[in-house]
Formats: sequence, C-alpha cells, structure tokens
Amino acid sequence: MHTLDHWLADAAALIEATRTKGLDAVMADAIGATAAALKAGKPFLVCGNGGSAADAEHIVGELVGRFLKDRRAIRAISLSSNPAVLTAWANDHSYEDVFARQVEAHAEAGAVLMGISTSGNSPNVVRAMAAARAAGMITIGLTGDGGGRMAALCDHLLAVPSLSTPGIQQVHLCLYHCFCAGVEAAVA
Repeated sequence: MHTLDHWLADAAALIEATRTKGLDAVMADAIGATAAALKAGKPFLVCGNGGSAADAEHIVGELVGRFLKDRRAIRAISLSSNPAVLTAWANDHSYEDVFARQVEAHAEAGAVLMGISTSGNSPNVVRAMAAARAAGMITIGLTGDGGGRMAALCDHLLAVPSLSTPGIQQVHLCLYHCFCAGVEAAVA
C-alpha cells in the first residue's frame, strides 16, 4: 500500500527532476508566443483526453476567468468541452479526428494549440497537432518523457521526465499554472 508520504515524496522527486531539466526557456517561449498570438486577436486552443481533458478545461477556466488577478477575459477554448461536437464527430466519422476537426473550425495562422497527452501518443491529440501545424498555428505540447509522437509536432515541448501517468499529471499542473500566470501577466 502506498502511503501519503510515499506519494508526496514521489511527487517532490519528479518536480525536482523536471525543475532541473532546464525547461525555463521553453516555458518562456511558449508564454511569449501565446501572449503574442492573443494580443493579435488569435485564439488559444487546448485539447486532451481523460485527466488531460480536465486539465484542458482547467487551463481555459483560468484564462477566460481569472488566475491571479482581475483582467479582461482571454480568448481560450477547450476542445474537450463540447459533448455534442465530440460525440457527433466520433459517432459519424472518427474519434481520432475529434480535435483535428475542431482545430479546422477555429484555425488561424499564428493561433496556438496546446495538446496534452501523458504519453505523447494519443491519436486524436497527435492529429490535432498535425492539423494545427498544417494551418500555420503554433503548437505547445505537455507530455511525459520524450514527448512521444507529439514531440516532432511541437514548437514548444514541455516533457516531464517520467512514464508514470499520475506523476506526469501532477507536474503538468505545476507547468500549466506557471503558463497561465505568465500569459495572464503578459496580456493584462
């Protein structure tokens, strides 16, 4: 049985391993690119499955609402949040394309897509990243170790050095809170 102390120690160790990986420049570039896109009136899209879908909604909630300070709403859309679109497209066409189809609907050259996948191999997130690239969008990936198939499709890859889904998700929370704070500060 895993104790709370075990879980917290593992989380602290993975946070430290991620901290020493040198992602500061990648994060700063991702924040800068997103802020520039938003200032130019371009949308910020986010997608993921399961816990990563919940993370996508969390990120959008922080940006549309507020994170650390009161400011204008930020144009952010979670591609995981519309069950009518998701279920209709998955039923009639393919679940692998549910996010790519929505990227097509919202795509603008210079807009930003953040894809979240702990493995980096979720077919629908990979296809969304490819669709974003084809549309001239900027791509940010939150993944686990190595980035999986998403790595080659990311302009800015924030890969947590682990293969443990719960551990990766815990660090993703830290990463995207930093991202939200940075974007909020840059566009407010």
